[in-house]
Amino acid sequence: MTDTNWEMAETDVLAAIGDTLDREGEAVLATVVDVEGSAYRRPGAKMLITEDGDAGSITAGCLEDEVRGLASEVLDAGRPRIETYDLMADDDVWGLGMGCNGVITVLLEPLGEGYRPVVERVTNGTDCAVVTVTGGDHPFGERGLYDPEIGFAGDLPEWLTTELAERTTTLLEAGQSETATVETDEGTIEVFVDGIEAPSRLVVVGSGPDVNPVVELAARVGLRTTVVAFRGALSAADFPAADAVRTTSPSELPGTAAFDDDTYVVVMTHNFIDDRLALETLLETSVPYIGLMGPRERFGEMVDELAEEGRTLIQNDRDRIYTPIGLDLGGDSPYRIAYSIVAEVLAVESGRTPQHLTERAGPIHDRHATGRVDRTSKDD
Repeated sequence: MTDTNWEMAETDVLAAIGDTLDREGEAVLATVVDVEGSAYRRPGAKMLITEDGDAGSITAGCLEDEVRGLASEVLDAGRPRIETYDLMADDDVWGLGMGCNGVITVLLEPLGEGYRPVVERVTNGTDCAVVTVTGGDHPFGERGLYDPEIGFAGDLPEWLTTELAERTTTLLEAGQSETATVETDEGTIEVFVDGIEAPSRLVVVGSGPDVNPVVELAARVGLRTTVVAFRGALSAADFPAADAVRTTSPSELPGTAAFDDDTYVVVMTHNFIDDRLALETLLETSVPYIGLMGPRERFGEMVDELAEEGRTLIQNDRDRIYTPIGLDLGGDSPYRIAYSIVAEVLAVESGRTPQHLTERAGPIHDRHATGRVDRTSKDD
């Protein structure tokens, strides 16, 4: 496999797209638009191909060289194309030793300014969906952008966006993508609906040496991270993987980040009073996850102190507090602990109960069945 930044989170791929647009560079964006059977990546996976290198991946290395080879043809033609790779057929070169056991369809398109609004929205923390015509009786490659606050914008006809509104909203809420077919009186249109979620936020409260591994791993999986310390003068250089570094007091904690239902918080100051004050402040917010470092006995002492002050934890409070923090992965080194913490955050964010995948029935990725929207006349 040719070298590529295949491990990049989608957030970083979108940032690379923005950088390429800023410098007016030529590039091709490859996006998985359909998968039949099994595959390493699901619909929506992206790879940006530029003359200076690549950003992201669409497989585990099975197709990147092939897709990279097609990029120059796409640029020369100046128009998008669809390629389908059957990784199951034994008599096909793509079925030899790939191990994916699926059929992968990829959209390749010249990168243009039409993609800038997507980058801007995600950068600003706004979810959006991209709807691209991939076949049927409508110009191939035409695109619409769906913003949950303002609806659709772009080149797609109003009747089509009306028919796709509910499906697009559902996919965006789930952070998923799929190819859908719309039946009309005039013909059939196939579209790819790409639900793109802005990354969730992770706030790490603490400034000890065990904070950096958590921040580093969180950044690698695409979480936007903020480090908040209660003591000492800190700078961005102290936590190079963090998106922001703040210094404040426990009571002023809400002023350091947007503590909403898409923000996850890890409290690891290793100071009992600071942790208790932070916990009390965070319980007044809507964050769905408050991970608290330390043993159960320590948390029990906090609960007792809060009760003495007239603050009794209700069930909603207890459901959001995870202590001892992390999944039971074993080991006590800084990075093992960090893996445990970040894995738990991802499980809560995804609404998953941690388990071995070998024990999970069905596919390991949630899937929406490829949909068909029927808009043919019902008057006959």
